[in-house]
Amino acid sequence: MKRDPNNPCLFCNIKESGVAHENDLAYASYDTYPVSDDHCLIIPKRHIKSYFDLTNDELIACNELIKIVKEEIILKDETVRGFNVGSNIEKTAGQSIMHCHIHLIPRREGDVDNPQGGVRSVIPKNQHYKR
Repeated sequence: MKRDPNNPCLFCNIKESGVAHENDLAYASYDTYPVSDDHCLIIPKRHIKSYFDLTNDELIACNELIKIVKEEIILKDETVRGFNVGSNIEKTAGQSIMHCHIHLIPRREGDVDNPQGGVRSVIPKNQHYKR
C-alpha cells in the first residue's frame, strides 16, 4: 500500500525527508524522484501550502539555502552548466505534496535536445518560440 505523502505531511518530518542543509526557517533535501542528478528541494519548516504564503524571512531563508546548495552542486559536479528553480503551486500546476517546496534542478549540456524555453516546457506546445 502506497503511503500518502500528505497524511501525515512528509515535509513536516525533517528526519524522514533527510536534511542536506538547514537554517532556522528552512531545510534542503535531495529529491527522492530527481529530474536530474543532485535535484534538491528547499522546504520551509513551517507547514504552509504555497510559495506565496512564505513570509519575507522565510523567503530569505529559502534563498540562502538555494545559493548554498547551488555552490555545493557546482563544486562536486563540473558538468553542471545551469539550473532551473521553481515551485509547483496547487494541483493544477503539478503540486503533489501540499507543503511549500522549491525545486533546484541542475542542468547539464545535452540533457535535453533543445533546452530553449526552460520552465516554459511545463506546457510543451509553448516551450519553443521564435524571436
